[in-house]
Amino acid sequence: MKYKRILLKLSGEALMGDRQYGIDPQRLAEYAKDIKAITDLGVEVAIVIGGGNIFRGVAGASNGMDRVQGDHMGMLATVINGLALQSALENANIPTRLQTAIKINEVAEPFIRRRAIRHLEKGRVVIFGGGTGNPYFTTDSAAVLRAIEIEADVILKGTRVDGIYTADPEKDSSAVKFDHITFDDVLRKGLKVMDTTAFTLSQENKLPIIVFDMNKKGNLLKVVSGEAIGTEVNV
Repeated sequence: MKYKRILLKLSGEALMGDRQYGIDPQRLAEYAKDIKAITDLGVEVAIVIGGGNIFRGVAGASNGMDRVQGDHMGMLATVINGLALQSALENANIPTRLQTAIKINEVAEPFIRRRAIRHLEKGRVVIFGGGTGNPYFTTDSAAVLRAIEIEADVILKGTRVDGIYTADPEKDSSAVKFDHITFDDVLRKGLKVMDTTAFTLSQENKLPIIVFDMNKKGNLLKVVSGEAIGTEVNV
């Protein structure tokens, strides 16, 4: 395997499958199978998941809700998704721990860096819920922060498109895909990979990002094996 320890970033919307909202158990089961394929090979896996399938703080704020309250609701949505993913992984016989940035002791462990690393070393998948624990920060920022803290080799951003394009490939058929691109080029071309805070933090810490299609069976294993899947962002 090219990577020993990874941080997998999943969007909340990815859990919807073909639904309009909520969680699709079949999609969760598919993700669990893909994750098991790499944990069986000794890859250490940490996961950060969004909450957009349940609630978005920014959307709430745009409709008159207090932004801080909205973001706290969004954090709780990520915990719900984390619990669902944890259940799916454990159904696939993958030992899993859910850690949260906000204390919900009856539901999950609090995030403790050393404990998280120890779980990974013992072969457990660690899901980080609750974002960073602070409003105004996205789960992209949480993903980069946690990846740096656990000393991950790479951030794998699983999306529904197979990489980074010059434009939105779902809207522009002439969009061209990048196989490799530098952090500077992403910023210069104004491409959307992550929010600026998260992207800059990744760039400053020289932490590569690979954007790939998580919904295609076997892609996760191919990426971790070093195959040219998706788009790699590096220095």
